[in-house]
Amino acid sequence: MDTELKKKDKSLNQKEEPLDKNIKNIEADTKKEETCSCDLKKECDKECSKDLKKDKKIFKKENKLEQEITSLKQKNEELTNKLLYSQAEFANFKKRRELETSNMLKYANLDIVKEILPIVDNFERAIKLDDSNLNDELSKFLDGFKMIYSHLVELLKKFEVTEIDCLNKEFDPNIAQALMTIKVEGVKPGMVVEVLQKGYMLKDKMIRPALVKVSEEN
Repeated sequence: MDTELKKKDKSLNQKEEPLDKNIKNIEADTKKEETCSCDLKKECDKECSKDLKKDKKIFKKENKLEQEITSLKQKNEELTNKLLYSQAEFANFKKRRELETSNMLKYANLDIVKEILPIVDNFERAIKLDDSNLNDELSKFLDGFKMIYSHLVELLKKFEVTEIDCLNKEFDPNIAQALMTIKVEGVKPGMVVEVLQKGYMLKDKMIRPALVKVSEEN
């Protein structure tokens, strides 16, 4: 009976051995799987890290490019504004030059006319003399003065010089200068009653104001 029991224990022990081996094998396989899984995770982490670095580089490049584009846009806008300002300045300069040239040609004879006007004044004073009491020689001399005066007046007309018409009109300080005031019956105040020296215009420009007497209140 004892021999049989021993045999049974041996057989049980022999049966238990493969079970332990199986468990060990499973544990080893699990460890292998875990090791494999860990290796895969490391590889995956490495790949993810590489991708992340690439993404960071790309982001930096994109950010740098955006900054450069913004800077270029600002520079382009500044240059465009400078160009527009320069063009406007040049256009204004061109207009000013054209106006100056036009005025220079328009009033080219201004200095000559100013030199002639005092001569005309002197001739006018001379021909205002009453030649009824003068002898023949002086009368002939005065006639010569009148002839020269008429030529000078015609010359001024060619230069487009016109006399300022202000006698018996309301005093205008833009074209006349009042040297004195006088009370005149029947004339309202502020009227030009006498022209002491004629004023002149060259085209649309006043070159000399008229010197006048103006009426005042009685």
